[in-house]
Amino acid sequence: MLQDFTARTDPTQGPRRLARLRAEMAREGLRGYIVPRADAHQGEWVAPRDERLAWLTGFTGSAGFLVALEEAAGLFVDGRYRVQVKYEVDTTVFTPVPWPETRPADWLREHLPEGGRVGFDPWLHTPDWIARLENRLEGSGIVPVPLAENLVDRIWQDQPPPPCGPVRIWPERLAGRSHAEKRRLVAADLAARGEAAAVLTLPDSIAWLLNIRGSDIPRTPVPHAFAILHADATLDLFIHPAKVPPEVAAYLGEEVRCRPPEELIGALARLEGLVRIDPESAPLRLWHALESGRAEPQRGPDPCLLPKARKHPAEIRATTTAHERDGVAMALFLHWLDDRLARPAHDLDEIAIVRRLEEIRARQPLFEDISFETICGAGEHGAIVHYRVTERTNRPVRPGELVLIDSGAQYLDGTTDITRTVLAPPLEALAEGAREAFTRVLKGMIALTLARWPAGCAGADLDPIARAPLWRMGCDYDHGTGHGVGVHLAVHEGPQRISRTGTVPLEPGMILSNEPGHYREGAWGIRIENLVVVREAAAEEGRDMLGFDTLTLAPIDRRLILPDLLDREERAWLDGYHARVFETLAPHLPEESRAWLAEATRPL
Repeated sequence: MLQDFTARTDPTQGPRRLARLRAEMAREGLRGYIVPRADAHQGEWVAPRDERLAWLTGFTGSAGFLVALEEAAGLFVDGRYRVQVKYEVDTTVFTPVPWPETRPADWLREHLPEGGRVGFDPWLHTPDWIARLENRLEGSGIVPVPLAENLVDRIWQDQPPPPCGPVRIWPERLAGRSHAEKRRLVAADLAARGEAAAVLTLPDSIAWLLNIRGSDIPRTPVPHAFAILHADATLDLFIHPAKVPPEVAAYLGEEVRCRPPEELIGALARLEGLVRIDPESAPLRLWHALESGRAEPQRGPDPCLLPKARKHPAEIRATTTAHERDGVAMALFLHWLDDRLARPAHDLDEIAIVRRLEEIRARQPLFEDISFETICGAGEHGAIVHYRVTERTNRPVRPGELVLIDSGAQYLDGTTDITRTVLAPPLEALAEGAREAFTRVLKGMIALTLARWPAGCAGADLDPIARAPLWRMGCDYDHGTGHGVGVHLAVHEGPQRISRTGTVPLEPGMILSNEPGHYREGAWGIRIENLVVVREAAAEEGRDMLGFDTLTLAPIDRRLILPDLLDREERAWLDGYHARVFETLAPHLPEESRAWLAEATRPL
């Protein structure tokens, strides 16, 4: 079984664990303590050892943090998790706080008016995050204090050990460049800026740079490691020796020096000259190590971010092929699901659907893993944006409901992420307004797919295009429209994104999701998601223009569309997309599934 459906946390333990944390706070002379959903690498997904927030509170979302005080405990969550948090935590002791609308400093001022020391782990917070907190707390008497020991680790008696998965080589034919070429490319940028070195803390940056993959994070094939890239293109890789087999060490060569992680702090203190470190993603502890040594810390973005985001043509070819195989898996799955849901006495529930999809995907060539925990929300569970079914929450699919399925896979040659919302017949029993909402979500997805824009525009410039059809009916959604995606790397990749906060200009080769949605709490959720890649478009009036090509191949449920709401261009796109889906996938399907796909993709 690819996905574990047992509950990962026990919310009934929250009050007792919070009491133990407060006892440790008192022992340290603290009035508060901050527990982020983070590890030392600031990744969205963390190893079991680093699930401190989930262990303490029961909240399993991929973003958020707790501010624990003597008499209050604020659990800060964004719009994706406002519904989910109510299901997962004991709200009699943990108070959900809307974030980023409410800033932690403002909340602290309100709940700690007399001031006091608030502790935090400098390995789990970035310099920028702490600086913003300190600036807004100025004059309040509240003082953030870095601690040498994590207080949650102190009370978590059965905390899992640190991950130690083996590293493997990722084929150069898929990467398009050797790791030596990549190191020289990035190092040339450092040298041009007069920087002697750069500190790398993001595991996917290190994996991309060295053409390696790892197994320290569930669903994301990266190793936990830190690195120092020098301007001469040599690199010090701080990684547990047990992770690096002899063949990988030989592949990395003499210019990549593998060193144990405990040598990192000393190595930083010995650096000289300008050393770049990303204040938005590096741990504050490493910034302090640089400041205490001979180097001059230089604020700047991780130098691998943009080169990694601009996919090499070989990577685009590889992931295109992976998406075609994933499309075959989705067609087989959707055929099975449609057939089962049409049976009046079906016994399908959320777990059965997830299991079937993951079993079908696992049979595809070059399949490695799923790319995140599959989301399958039936009825009201679809309104929980990042819902994860467990044995405790599992429910049957009832007639006339919508089923939202957000899933993806890690293939050796690509990473996929797709969402489809499907009907559990009969259509007549569907809630009023659901088809209009579905059609407007589809209109937004098509509008963004067809967008053309001048080079230099960022994700924030494109985000309203997908939302406009929903805005016209007085609706919106509380998540971004699109996130970056790697190639056999993280399914959520920066810095590119399509959202109100997406300030990085989109460039050719960047892969992003296109996933508008609409959610009605207690009733249903709708999301339609394809992955797209930025391409050059024909220049007009001397302006370089960009557009999207679609990677994802899977039918969109035609039964949920109100055709009269689509204009001629939207109909043409949908019919053309469905024709491409059938043409690409049909030769690889058995006869019954091919016949089903022909019906599912016929012109509107």
